[in-house]
Amino acid sequence: MPIAVEFLPVGDSNGDAIVIRYGQDNTYYLQVVDGGYAQVGEEMIKYIEENYGKDVVIADMVVSHADNDHAKGLIPVFKRFRVASLWMNRPWLYAQEVLDQFHGNWSLDGWIKEVRDSHQYLVELEDLARARGMEPKEIFQGTQIGPFLVLAPSRERYISLIPDLDKTPPPYKSEGVMKGLVEAVRGVLDAVKETMHIETLDPNPPATSASNETSVVQLGLYDDKRILLTADVGPIGLMEAAQYAKSRGLLATPSMIQIPHQGSRRNVTPAVLDAWLGEPNGGNPRRGTALVMVGKNKTEHPRKKVKNAFMRRGYPVFVNRSTSWMHMPYGYDKRGADMTAEPFSHDVEDD
Repeated sequence: MPIAVEFLPVGDSNGDAIVIRYGQDNTYYLQVVDGGYAQVGEEMIKYIEENYGKDVVIADMVVSHADNDHAKGLIPVFKRFRVASLWMNRPWLYAQEVLDQFHGNWSLDGWIKEVRDSHQYLVELEDLARARGMEPKEIFQGTQIGPFLVLAPSRERYISLIPDLDKTPPPYKSEGVMKGLVEAVRGVLDAVKETMHIETLDPNPPATSASNETSVVQLGLYDDKRILLTADVGPIGLMEAAQYAKSRGLLATPSMIQIPHQGSRRNVTPAVLDAWLGEPNGGNPRRGTALVMVGKNKTEHPRKKVKNAFMRRGYPVFVNRSTSWMHMPYGYDKRGADMTAEPFSHDVEDD
């Protein structure tokens, strides 16, 4: 079965907007994963209309997690096209399971209202779906969406993260302690040296946000090809995904991997990269391809030590900040301009 993954530009900011096509030329399906901010969603509409027609049906629309730069752009896309299935996790659905972790003054209905009010774009997608007679679907570990298997998060881990989401009320535990720890380990940007055989990637970085850790990790299979989509997931979610893939006999070096969270140093560790990509091999032989879309003015991303870590494990890194797209076809004709792999950076950040 042919499959193509198209990473669309995200404008000045960050986020993701991905269109996946699979199937034969005359009977193909589309899956949309995230849509950036609202303006990115409008650009996604133009892209789909120009390449797939104005009457195309989106088989599956996936909200990887609830951050604005991934979810908001899907609203205009949903309004414009027919969508067969909408996949997204809504934290308020699990209120009964987490309410005891919040202040006793919260009633169940009051907590749900507070959380829904802070996720208005998810509520709008929910309302749009229900107006069409459909209910959004949960998207947890083990879910199959077209050719993609969801590896993370598990339902249990997602629910465990809800009290720490930025858009839920503060839980009983103090957030000040965590913030203090983050500030304590944050230093001034200094340059340090790396080589293909010397790695300075932090094995225990400051934690990424709880919302990022709720990101959906999907593994797409096409013949002997493996496509790993990671959104903004952090090391915990990536390791959970690896362990689940191993339990299913699917853990193998991916042909293509999306670098999570625009290459943030908080989202990968040497251990999790070894689990997914294999141990460092000096970049030879090549094991696959790593891709990332970043805002065109976000020159600090991807972090150099993160980029180097992928290259060190046999994954050339392709970065796109332009107004074009990155097209990764397996079994389809290639579209768009050729991309140039990033050079290795010997001077990297140390923060």
